[in-house]
Amino acid sequence: MADRGSTDRVVERLAAAGCIAPEEEARELRAGAPDDRTLEEWLRRREHGEPLAWITGATTFCGRRIHVDPGVYVPRLQSEELARRAAAFLPDGGRAVDLCTGCGAIAVTMSSERPSAAVIGVDVDPLAVANARRNGVDAVRADLGDALPPNAFDVVTCVAPYVPTAALRLLPSDVIRYEPSLALDGGADGLVVLRRIVVSAARVLRPGGGLLVEVGGSQDDELSSALGDSGFGNVETWADEAGDLRGLAARLV
Repeated sequence: MADRGSTDRVVERLAAAGCIAPEEEARELRAGAPDDRTLEEWLRRREHGEPLAWITGATTFCGRRIHVDPGVYVPRLQSEELARRAAAFLPDGGRAVDLCTGCGAIAVTMSSERPSAAVIGVDVDPLAVANARRNGVDAVRADLGDALPPNAFDVVTCVAPYVPTAALRLLPSDVIRYEPSLALDGGADGLVVLRRIVVSAARVLRPGGGLLVEVGGSQDDELSSALGDSGFGNVETWADEAGDLRGLAARLV
């Protein structure tokens, strides 16, 4: 059984299991576990690769604690920039929709930063919809924007599955083993869902509205024709500290 006082030992076990931030994870596990027995159980689950957020029941996103239920995609740190940009773009009293909302982390951020705005979340996965509602999101189950009224929103956000199918094998083994493929597999070129999102966003956005999506690699160039065909312009991208592409924003002309 793990000794709650032996932080070093917990860190050693997490590091040996391949966790990239063992000190931070050790603190979170020890803070959340009510007793030694639970800590040992949680530690073993993490050693087998189960997402930390599923074990503790929550993660931190944009400084807020977000409930994450087992089976639901865990929001990544890299998505925080998208959430902040979307909240900044959303006008007071405006309307936003977060497609592929998952646990609702981006929707929660927009609602918190723009309390007078109306924000809804949409996901095809009933587990995700229930999780998002648990986080206070007005969430509905639907296929992208099919159930939404046209020309009704100022902002559309989405962290869609955008990993090319052939590249899924390159993801960490624990991600492949545990996290839902529905939230990862973007088809042959990674853009199957994203192209549909562009079309859907063009229908539900008001003129001048903004679409913000997560992309990687050279997907900004590969998505440019779809954006242009659907009436989007003023395309901007952003990258992380390593210079890797992380997101794209476009405005409906």
